[in-house]
Amino acid sequence: MKKNIVIGITAGIAIYKVCSLVRELKKNGYNIRCIMTENATKLVSPLLFQELSEDKVYTEMFSEYEFEPTHVSLSDWADLIVVVPCSCNTISKLATGKTEDLLSCTIYAADLKKTKVLLCPSMNSNMWKHPVTQQNVNLLKKIGYYFLEPEEGELLCKKKGVGRLPSTEKIVKYIKKLLV
Repeated sequence: MKKNIVIGITAGIAIYKVCSLVRELKKNGYNIRCIMTENATKLVSPLLFQELSEDKVYTEMFSEYEFEPTHVSLSDWADLIVVVPCSCNTISKLATGKTEDLLSCTIYAADLKKTKVLLCPSMNSNMWKHPVTQQNVNLLKKIGYYFLEPEEGELLCKKKGVGRLPSTEKIVKYIKKLLV
């Protein structure tokens, strides 16, 4: 049976890497539905992910044609929710219960006994190392969220440090491990 994955796409320079991730997951036989945050849609058109996922891309909390709340139907459908790139802002929202958009509401509506949540952070080194970010990450891990932590390398700011999104291959390998 095919597994269902919701890809939550947040705003970050690593957003371009999500295209290859969606393609790889489709090649591996997964059903994919994408949720994009408002700021993510300013970086990349939802139409791109619609083509790659071969499904509707969700960007709004409410749709006049939905008969069931979108966040509930998406969380019930998903075997796994992957947030990639996962921004510092999204980690903070999830750790503090700030459910103000479709992505955060979908994650909070998920039954963590049935649906796993994988966060793949990507951000500036100082943001990643910040004590509040690390406190939030530890809290989310304690709750049961999975993390594929950022790697060291050259960042957008031209500095080297921890904050790079892991490769598509590493993310796909981790997803397969979670969905066994």
